[in-house]
Amino acid sequence: MTATLSAQSLALVGGTIYASPTAEPIRGGAILIEGGKIASVGTRAAVKIPKNIQSIDCFGLTITASFWNSHVHFFERKWSDAAKIPAAELARQVEEMTTRYGFTNAFDLSSLWNNTRALRDRIESGEVPGPRIRSTGPGLIVPNAGLPPDAVLSAYGSMKVQLPEVADAAQATAASKELLDAGVDGIKLFASGPSKATLSDAAIEAAVTEAHRAGKPVFVHPNTTADVAAAVRGGVDIIAHVTPASDPWDEKLLAAMHQRKVAVIPTFTVFKFNLRHDRVSTMDKWLTTGIGQLRVWVASGGTLLFGTDGGYSDYDPTDEYLMMAQAGMTFRQILASLTTAPAERFGEAQHSGTIATGLDADLAVVRGDPSKNLRALTDVRYTLRAGKIIYRASQ
Repeated sequence: MTATLSAQSLALVGGTIYASPTAEPIRGGAILIEGGKIASVGTRAAVKIPKNIQSIDCFGLTITASFWNSHVHFFERKWSDAAKIPAAELARQVEEMTTRYGFTNAFDLSSLWNNTRALRDRIESGEVPGPRIRSTGPGLIVPNAGLPPDAVLSAYGSMKVQLPEVADAAQATAASKELLDAGVDGIKLFASGPSKATLSDAAIEAAVTEAHRAGKPVFVHPNTTADVAAAVRGGVDIIAHVTPASDPWDEKLLAAMHQRKVAVIPTFTVFKFNLRHDRVSTMDKWLTTGIGQLRVWVASGGTLLFGTDGGYSDYDPTDEYLMMAQAGMTFRQILASLTTAPAERFGEAQHSGTIATGLDADLAVVRGDPSKNLRALTDVRYTLRAGKIIYRASQ
């Protein structure tokens, strides 16, 4: 159920606190929240909690900074005409997709911008509890990309979103500028389409130049290892998927990715979702390749951002956590991909991403110990944004 708390002061008492992915956990800890900020954090004995303050007993629970989902989509039909959906219904949909899983930040990578902005506005006004939403608006794509017909998209439950087609650098510049002038938070490129048509290097570089001029990141949807290489050459900031339908990522590609300081969002969930009707051997092959690509990226010290492609695939991130672990990621590395890495990448590290005095009280409270069982990351009891409870699990 959704609940908000208007109190200016709140204490979370008795839980295990992971103040950051690198800090030792504080067991039997306490967090004092005042005015939406973290006023104090430490052991229960060290944190002075005022009398008559509302407190939540967190014994048996783990508290971390709240989570980012850096790859979602608000293009399902349920979000159509977001400005007019009744508030209670909209709140339920937002909860089911985001806050139920501890997300207080979501980056939408391709949707109908005006509609997503209306959704964001209703959340930011306080009418609907929800996460901070950033969006690229519709992604840029090469002409004749071979996209599925409208009937197929409708069967997938999607709204009809007209993607800007860019054939060359001039069109990429113009399309990017139009979106940025409209207020988007980044640019999304589809490096290639089902027809195998690909964006030119010049078009990629032009879109990146325009976005970076505005101080905004650029994401790419790659389908092949060659797409990743082209995106890296063009200066793209974030690779929005691994590429399990193609070759492994070799040392040359990894070196180029490091040189450009790109980040990777694996999104295994979407591949598992897309292949749910195929033979198990096909799914195994894809996931083995994708997990292998992530494994070498992690082993090389590459930056990871968490994302599920939620809205196109399932909302539940459990499988994503488990497959990231299969690629060799530890709990602390997964926690970093959910917290500190996106906060740093998107310029929010001075406000959030860790639990420290003076930072926003953006917190996820989960049942159990995720360092021992990753499934605990989805057993969210409370999600707090700026000190307000925007999700509370049914007791």
